[in-house]
Amino acid sequence: MDFDWAETLQCAVTVCDADGVVIYMNERSRSTFSADGSSMVGKSMIPCHNERSQAIIRKMLTEGVTNCYTINKKGVRKLIYQSPWKKDDGTVGGLVEISIVLPDEMPNYVR
Repeated sequence: MDFDWAETLQCAVTVCDADGVVIYMNERSRSTFSADGSSMVGKSMIPCHNERSQAIIRKMLTEGVTNCYTINKKGVRKLIYQSPWKKDDGTVGGLVEISIVLPDEMPNYVR
């Protein structure tokens, strides 16, 4: 897969395969998950999560559902959007996580 586009995004992008092995991290993702900027590519992300989160990951991988929530970490509010990506045959190929820093003041439009 070609992920050149993700390097230009102003958010962290992490991609894993159907076994939970990280296959891509953009620079923001690498710096978010590692103090030294090293990569988790080629390693399983499953052990990095607690049991509750592991259950959510398994559900996303088996049922093809999306998980979305916000967090506050180190004084920064973020939107976490996790969604399956699919192979050409329609089966779940893995997950994509996009982490977006949210400003303190953010408009909300009802349309």
